[in-house]
Amino acid sequence: MSSSDLTDKKGAERLALWIIVAMGLGIVFGWLVNTKAISVDMSYVTLLATLFLRAIKMIIAPLVFSTLVIGIAHMGNTGGVGRVGMKALGWFVIASLISLALGLLFANVLQPGAGAGLAPPTAEMIAASQEKLANFQVGVHDSGFVAFVTNQLIPTSIINAAGGNALGENKLLQIVVFSLFFGVALGSLGKSGQTLQDMIEQLSHVMIKITGYVMKFAPFAVFAAMAGAVANQGLGILLTYLKFILCFYLALVTLWLLLVAVGHFFLGRRVYSLLHEIKEAFFLSFATASSEAAYPKILDALDRFGVSRKISSFVMPLGYSFNLDGSMMYCAFAAIFIAQVYGIEMTLGTQIAMLLTLMVTSKGMAGIPSASLVVIAGTLAQFGLPVEGMVLILGIDRFLDMGRSATNAVGNSIASAVIGKWEGELLSEEEAARRKSALGPDA
Repeated sequence: MSSSDLTDKKGAERLALWIIVAMGLGIVFGWLVNTKAISVDMSYVTLLATLFLRAIKMIIAPLVFSTLVIGIAHMGNTGGVGRVGMKALGWFVIASLISLALGLLFANVLQPGAGAGLAPPTAEMIAASQEKLANFQVGVHDSGFVAFVTNQLIPTSIINAAGGNALGENKLLQIVVFSLFFGVALGSLGKSGQTLQDMIEQLSHVMIKITGYVMKFAPFAVFAAMAGAVANQGLGILLTYLKFILCFYLALVTLWLLLVAVGHFFLGRRVYSLLHEIKEAFFLSFATASSEAAYPKILDALDRFGVSRKISSFVMPLGYSFNLDGSMMYCAFAAIFIAQVYGIEMTLGTQIAMLLTLMVTSKGMAGIPSASLVVIAGTLAQFGLPVEGMVLILGIDRFLDMGRSATNAVGNSIASAVIGKWEGELLSEEEAARRKSALGPDA
């Protein structure tokens, strides 16, 4: 192992350690504020998390555009793009169905809402939650297929897509669509487009370097995010809904094990090396409750693992639009939980219809914290369940969002590595070690 490789490994492990420490300190600090042991204006503390997430959102659009365009252009022809795209989408559809089915299965078997003794939300509780739900609804549209295609798929302007909605959220799927067209067109130009291709490739290197700078502040953001959540909700919220939280995380752990088992089937023991590489991204997405925050670190981790950048930069953006395993499981699990709390029986046929509906409604949620709440609300209304039930899980959504965001990171990482192997674009362990050494400590 070279000195640069050793430095890179130590730097990654040091950052991951600081993220874990920051999570613990944030919980303790938030508890002290919540119990009035100390008096702190939390708006100044949570500002750190806000600034970090804004910095991440700042680089997502140019990073996705540059890496995806270069990945497609390097494939050289539309046949290669179509082949990889079909493999990726096939994987995503199967993973989505399994995630949704697991959510329904665990909710029905464990019955987290049955006999919960939770009183129906009062008018005051509903009114207090309306403003929060209204904020989540910005950028998340009606659950119908026509509305999905109209509002989420094709951008009217790439500038508007990169600029985002009223909350400043990137319209990632629209950026992906534009980048697909741009990359295919650039690749078709051949040598005449080489100059532009080189410029965009340099842009991707610059954005990766900027990402490295931003990530150095991750522990501060993690501390602020955890402190803000606990200071606002208190540790008691975890006890109140302990059964729901434990059941959901049991379902998530099962999904993690299944994802790792599938990864082991295709990658062998190397899947554990992949998990080691993405641990930073895992903890970052867990602590910030944002899959988008982990995107740049996952690209770096896949580079070190040996996945060709032309594969990872193509599959990852698609995965962040179509393969949100944790979010989809949560939507199914939470909808059944709310039905159980109200004592509403749902037939198997109705649950299957809900599963298929969520296959569409769960798309386009990447990078929008708690957007799952709005998807669930739309699903509840569509199937005659009380939308007011959203209030019952609104208070603990942050703690659940952390788990599902981390799951999204794991699922997309494994998908990229497997598809890279299918395409012959995964380096051997020895070659990957040499590449990791060449990347240096700033990788």
